[in-house]
Amino acid sequence: MSTQVIELDIHPVTPERWEDLEQLFGPRGAIGGCWCMWWRIKRKDFEQQQGQGNRDAMCSIVESGKVPGIIAYSNDEPVAWCSVAPREDFPVLDRSHVLKRVDDQPVWSVVCFFMAKGYRHKGLSSRMLKEAVEYATENGARIVEGYPITPKKDQAPDIYIFTGLESTFLKVGFMEVARRSESRPIMRYFIE
Repeated sequence: MSTQVIELDIHPVTPERWEDLEQLFGPRGAIGGCWCMWWRIKRKDFEQQQGQGNRDAMCSIVESGKVPGIIAYSNDEPVAWCSVAPREDFPVLDRSHVLKRVDDQPVWSVVCFFMAKGYRHKGLSSRMLKEAVEYATENGARIVEGYPITPKKDQAPDIYIFTGLESTFLKVGFMEVARRSESRPIMRYFIE
């Protein structure tokens, strides 16, 4: 990991920042045409609209005035993304046996991270997670929840660990509240 501290300017993704999110995600829509719609729509719909359809769906969310997450800039260039919003914005979570609700507490969810290629392995995930907690808190959250991966020895490439690593969440102050799968804890940050 680099010891160089990267100065970041972080903002909610609003309509005036849409082009910056497009630039960060690039023509492939971050990972394989996802456009960060994986947790937002049924798998069948996700597959059918992968690519341009998912791009249009995310654009519609942003244009509606809903904030789907936060974006970080370094030297005015978009370099990092974190999807954070009320859990209700991610209905696929409730269809997952592993990630279904722990209880009926209202929570905000952190479901995705994406870093520009030259900014990976530089500690940005933990910084983005801290900013996501701060953003959720400013918008009334009392609990922020995440669904990171506990990596196995032969883990998939970094790009596929888009929900973050358990170690990152622990570093920021999250605690495990449930584990229905060996590799995927449900973790929470409780706001005082």
